[in-house]
Amino acid sequence: MLDFTRLKFAAPSDDAISLFALKADELNDWLAAQADHVQRWVTAQGFKAGAGAICVVPNAEGNVSLALAGLGDDTTRARGRFTLASGAAKLPAGIYNLASSHSSEDLEEHALGWLLSQYKFETYRAQPPHDARLVCPDGVDQSRLESIAAGEALTRDLINTPASDMGPDKLEAAARHVAAAHDAAINVITGDALLEQNFPMIHTVGRASITAPRLIDMTWGKAGPTLVLVGKGVCFDTGGLNIKPGASMGLMKKDMGGSATVLGLAHMIMALGLKLQLRVLIPAVENSIDGNAFRPQDILTSRKGLTVEVNNTDAEGRLVLADALALADETPPDLMICMATLTGAARVAVGPDISPFFTDDAAFANALREAAQKVQDPVWELPFHDPYETMIEPGIADLDNAPKGGFAGTITAALFLRRFVSNTPRFAHFDIYGWQPAPAPARPKGGVGMGARAILDALPKALNL
Repeated sequence: MLDFTRLKFAAPSDDAISLFALKADELNDWLAAQADHVQRWVTAQGFKAGAGAICVVPNAEGNVSLALAGLGDDTTRARGRFTLASGAAKLPAGIYNLASSHSSEDLEEHALGWLLSQYKFETYRAQPPHDARLVCPDGVDQSRLESIAAGEALTRDLINTPASDMGPDKLEAAARHVAAAHDAAINVITGDALLEQNFPMIHTVGRASITAPRLIDMTWGKAGPTLVLVGKGVCFDTGGLNIKPGASMGLMKKDMGGSATVLGLAHMIMALGLKLQLRVLIPAVENSIDGNAFRPQDILTSRKGLTVEVNNTDAEGRLVLADALALADETPPDLMICMATLTGAARVAVGPDISPFFTDDAAFANALREAAQKVQDPVWELPFHDPYETMIEPGIADLDNAPKGGFAGTITAALFLRRFVSNTPRFAHFDIYGWQPAPAPARPKGGVGMGARAILDALPKALNL
């Protein structure tokens, strides 16, 4: 785990096998330019360049002379991404060189997808190696893509690791590992020190666990605009005294997906040396059940001074994030981004593949949408709908952590978080899923990064880097 080097391109080789990635409507023209034996072989194999299809052409000695990978048609592309990666696993062992012509954006997608398709989670069980390796295509920034792939692998590793090995203390260790790799400073406030330093809601949510709650605070960079990333680090969520049913608790090792994503994004930013000042804040807790667990109807006082009525102990993520956001807002950055696996309502709204986000900053929203389309990391903007503010005001306290009624759950959660960011004009919140429910090209079933690549690509425009 936490190996930043395992997803790499192959070194250039004179023995590299030419790989032609073709759309369905390009196949006939390509075949017309080939030798007769190649035409006969490809035709005999029934290869039509469908999405994910592979055709290996042998030479006279029976070795691979070239290979074809199908990209499908325009409908296929509209319905998915990283199509080349879906065929990579079907290729025989060897080093491949992408030989067909593609746009720069297509090349980046093909190359990154290939790297990400090599990801395997092997902490508990070794898996067969992926022996088909790709030489980085000409015109593609190899170092950049390898850094992005490393950040994504870090995110996946952290989410995939079960809570038995990824409690708040282990999440802290992972953050320290990232900080050490980039000479970043890190400070951690743990246990009762959270009360002494005025982080009461982080302490309240995490106090029932045998592993003490903590606030992880990492900083890097000495010049440039300031960026704060806040990630939800609930390492396991039982639901607290409002205990989840078994089916809902089954995936709760991923409830620290926000923290895993911001750590992966932080690695990308630092590895690429972006000219900015970065701060990463992670409230790391386990929402457990014990005699000292917080209760429904408790009223908590936050770091910001706002009081919160607890109407469901399973709406704990917004509580720990609130204290972290309030801290960041005390020294307002140029841009603050919060990432959290916060609500099931977000999944109902957009499904598991899209990262919904909220912001009042139109310029950042536009930059993010453009970047998301470019790097194949889909996002969708949802509104900070001000008329719903009354839904999070219970009357007995300033805020309600779990409004009744069942409507607009992802919006009311976002509005709740925004109440703790009053001094920072540019704030965005991502309500991500962090999990790939079924295998897809470049994304095996399990933990997955969402939104990080889009944010990374949007930062230069958003912060004038």
